[in-house]
Amino acid sequence: MTRLTTPFGATSTAADVLEGVDLSGKRAVVTGGASGIGIETARALAGAGAEVTLAVRNLDAGAEAVADIRARTGSERVTAAYLDLSDRPTLAAFASEWNGPLDILVNNAGIMATPLTRTPEGYELQFANNHLGHFALALALHDALAEAGGARIVSLTSTGHLRSDVVFDDLMFERREYDPWLGYGQSKTANSLFAVGVGQRWAADGITANAVHPGAS
Repeated sequence: MTRLTTPFGATSTAADVLEGVDLSGKRAVVTGGASGIGIETARALAGAGAEVTLAVRNLDAGAEAVADIRARTGSERVTAAYLDLSDRPTLAAFASEWNGPLDILVNNAGIMATPLTRTPEGYELQFANNHLGHFALALALHDALAEAGGARIVSLTSTGHLRSDVVFDDLMFERREYDPWLGYGQSKTANSLFAVGVGQRWAADGITANAVHPGAS
């Protein structure tokens, strides 16, 4: 196996990574693209020429982010669409409204160390939001990713994954005592394993997946 390395490190920005890269004609979706790492990622992609859709829970914040990115990059090919990763019908609606190929899917949105909360289906919220939602979204958009030819999925994980394996015997903390950091760690481990799974199962479709830790060095 060949080890791949890059010249980038903990202080590199998204703009640094994309310097000299032309993404004209490419289409990208960034979940949680209205703030934080999400908006910086979306801004860099738009600045490199990509058409970018911000998948957001708060459409007002999404509209503000779109205006900011358009003003800073000069690109008008930036939009926002509603998506709640913990609400399965919105995932299906988002995917059904997508037309054409999708070159880049950035699974960025996440929550961290929240009190025990369950979705209507009974799923622990961190696992539902951080992993299951992104899993379902990628699955629903699979055909669009395959259509692009050479598409890439990037999942934002964390060194917080070291706090917990994926505990398959009790994913939703139904029998063990809930610890918000263990819940977070489990969801981040799942993000990493998802990238491995995509690499194994969707390579023949031309889809590549990576998991990255975006935090402190």
